[in-house]
Amino acid sequence: MNLLAIDTGTERMSLAVCRADQVFTHAGVAGAQASTQLIPAILSLLDRAELRLTDLQAIAFGRGPGAFTGLRTACSVAQGLALGAHLPLLPVDSLLCMAETAVAQSPRVLALLDARMGQVYAAAYEWRDNGWLTCMDVQLTQAHALTLPPPWLGLGFALAGNAMAAHSAGLQHLLNGGGLAVEVWPQADAMLKLAAGAWARGEAVAAADALPLYVRDEVARTTAQRLHDKQSAA
Repeated sequence: MNLLAIDTGTERMSLAVCRADQVFTHAGVAGAQASTQLIPAILSLLDRAELRLTDLQAIAFGRGPGAFTGLRTACSVAQGLALGAHLPLLPVDSLLCMAETAVAQSPRVLALLDARMGQVYAAAYEWRDNGWLTCMDVQLTQAHALTLPPPWLGLGFALAGNAMAAHSAGLQHLLNGGGLAVEVWPQADAMLKLAAGAWARGEAVAAADALPLYVRDEVARTTAQRLHDKQSAA
């Protein structure tokens, strides 16, 4: 299967292309630069893989949670490419991508992304019977308030993500409870594996129907809404 995977939901850009059983990857800087660098990086990676867009079966993108601008960039670029090449899209949870990377450390993964403002995005997954079980849905919470799924109490698990440096004190109770800290980021090569499974389950969507996952609703509000609030408060 030929797939393209895109993630720009953090400050790191991660791209991967699968051509049959070969995988080609690219890592770069996301953030404010992603909108200008993403398409050239994708085209260069496709050239390395000796593929055209029309050779792909689908395009996967990290739908979030993550940085609002980065999620919007990945989704809009994936939509534009998919519409031009008449391809479906495979939105993939960014936290699940981190669990896929960290599963070698433990079948139980509490995936965390720094959400700024003293908060983290978190979800818990367990690998069972060659598939992922979601044990805790994606949430936005203060690091010190994060709790484990009750069945995990007393068991080892991987505390995987980029949140440890910013929230080490707030997450210490989880480390004391048997967590093994593993620094990982959403990786497009892991997304390829998840996207292939989603494709097999018939979870592809039309490009026009793909949406990012905005967990922090206030960040996703439109400029017009924010302007209206400012004028109302004046």
